[in-house]
This record gives sequence, structure tokens and C-alpha cells, in this order.
Amino acid sequence: MDVLDDYTGHVAPDGPATRRTLADLTITKVSVGPMDNNAYLLVCRESGEALLIDAAADPARLSDLLGHSPDRPRLKTVVTTHRHADHWGALGAVAGAHGANTVAHPLDAEVLPVPPDHLATHGDTVQVGRVPLTVIHLRGHTPGSIALLYRDPSGHPHLFTGDSLFPGGVGKTGSPEDFHSLLDDVSSRIFDELPDETWFYPGHGDDSILGHERPHLDEWRSRGW
Repeated sequence: MDVLDDYTGHVAPDGPATRRTLADLTITKVSVGPMDNNAYLLVCRESGEALLIDAAADPARLSDLLGHSPDRPRLKTVVTTHRHADHWGALGAVAGAHGANTVAHPLDAEVLPVPPDHLATHGDTVQVGRVPLTVIHLRGHTPGSIALLYRDPSGHPHLFTGDSLFPGGVGKTGSPEDFHSLLDDVSSRIFDELPDETWFYPGHGDDSILGHERPHLDEWRSRGW
């Protein structure tokens, strides 16, 4: 698979993956499957261990992100951000092929095709090699939706939001109560805690930074979606 070391936050469906290189991590983004799901491969630059966020579809293409050289990264962990089937279509195949541990929130775990090896709740830490990621529980899109936060010691934070936060609004919800729950969590657990420079990576489409979205929180609440 082609991987472009020219990260823009946009990947075309079935187009090349794009890679961003940070001090401790590389982040590779690819769009897979009929719903153009984003999958993210994080690799610890010191240890060579890798973590995949959302094995959405196309296990061969996701495995290709690791490359084929003898010293390629070792996929140790697959995290599923939430229970919707478009985010775990390749979970069993990818985890089985690489012997990777699987992680999900307990409230979404029961519907996944592979029982999680580890259950992650709000405030827990998931490791990518020597790099810690903090779990943020965002209730509303699904009961067990989670985001993963990497606090780059030499730059701005990086946040992987699944389908809970997108450029332009929060994720789809099934009731007014779920919408208010999700927006309350996104407001208090993300926007109140993280700076404008935080780069966030959603489950579909383009990335954004919190500073672009923060002025619109009241607008989102007023419109109800």
C-alpha cells in the first residue's frame, strides 16, 4: 500500500494512506470499507510496537500499513472506539492474524465479534509501546463510545474521537437525552480540558483542531445535533 509522508488530515476513499511523524509516535491514517471509515495505526518510534484504532474493514489493507520488512512494526493492540459494525468489520481477522490484544469499553463490549482482552473505562491508560494514551468515555453516540488522547510532550495533544466528535458537530444520537449526554461529555471532558491546538481525528472524514470547533458549541446545542 502506498503511504504518503505528507499528512493533511484528508484521505480519499481507497486512496493512499497518509503518515504524520511526531517525536514519539507515527500516526498513519487510511480510509477503508463502504462507509469510508478512518483507521489509525499508531507506532511507538522507540519500541516499534503498534496500536490500531478501529479495524473497520479490509484486513489485508490494514495489515499492509505495517509493511512487509523483517523489522516492520509489531501490532500489539487493536482498540475499538464503539460498537457500530462499520468500525469492527475486520477486528477478528486483524487481531487473529497478528495475535493482537483487543480493547473496548465494557458498555459496548458485548456486541463485538471478538470479546475484548481488556476493558477500558474513563481515565484508563492504553499503551503503544512506551507511549501512554488516555481513555475518555463519551456517552451518547453509543453507551460505550471512547476517545483516545495522546499528550505529545514536544507539541500539541492528539485526540482520536471515533464517531463522537467531527468537524461541525458531535456524532449521531438516537434521542434528545443521548444528544445532551454526548454534548455535555464532549464539552466537559474535551473542550474544557484541552487547548485549541489539540488536533482531533474522527472516525470518518477530515481532521480538525478544537479551536476551529469551540466557537460553535452553543450553536450545536441550540440546533440539537
